[in-house]
Amino acid sequence: MEISLGVTLAVLGAALLHATWNVLVKAGADKELETINIAAGSGLVALVAALFLPAPARASWPWVAGSALVHILYFIFLAGAYRWGELSYTYPVMRGGGPMIVALVGALVLGEVLPVHETLGVLLICAGIFAFASGRHDRRATAFALANALVIAAYTLIDGQGARASGAPASYTMWFFTANGVVILAYGLARRGAAVGTYWREHWKRALIGGACAVGAYGIALWAMTRAPIAVVAVLRETAVIFGAFIAHFVLHEKLTRRRLAATGAVMLGLVALKL
Repeated sequence: MEISLGVTLAVLGAALLHATWNVLVKAGADKELETINIAAGSGLVALVAALFLPAPARASWPWVAGSALVHILYFIFLAGAYRWGELSYTYPVMRGGGPMIVALVGALVLGEVLPVHETLGVLLICAGIFAFASGRHDRRATAFALANALVIAAYTLIDGQGARASGAPASYTMWFFTANGVVILAYGLARRGAAVGTYWREHWKRALIGGACAVGAYGIALWAMTRAPIAVVAVLRETAVIFGAFIAHFVLHEKLTRRRLAATGAVMLGLVALKL
């Protein structure tokens, strides 16, 4: 199973959406409340869409539940990483580690051994992603980012299999985000109490915009995983770090160094290798 040009372009669009909602989290005054807010927003957006779609196959529901539970760790580590580090550093570390783990598990467990040119593309893209993470940074930011790389690999593999088992990737995505929104909201209320509701009332528009971006980004990725190897889609969507770096530079005024520009070149060569 190879990746087509149409699927490639769709996943690149998903990468842009993913970078956008992460910038919203980083720009938020309270990183933890912002992640809870956007999770709730994505759940609401997904629930409305799910009501107009057929239910996914019963075999996929355990995957939905498992992914929703794993995502608790994802949002905890995401908030921690953005609290202690710049987006242009933590985002590449989080997103770059996951695809390498997915590629290894895909080959060893799922039997998705990639051709030589796709393996080269994966390595180039991951090298470019890690190269974005230059300079000295707070160890706490690094610890949270590396921990989240493992979580990202875990939920990518879970949802890749879940989407395939569902027979309806769009429905699977909507019900996953609905379940995820409920789980994260419950976690947030237990941890922060009334502050969650106050933050929602003040920033509900950001929650819905960020939530729509999150749902769109992941929905496209899961659909792509039903039409191409999970490892290839996983690494391709992490080109979001390029979009994230440039958005962070112009919106958050973070530095865009020569090393990060060179890393962009490595990612682009990796994209070309994937399409050879």
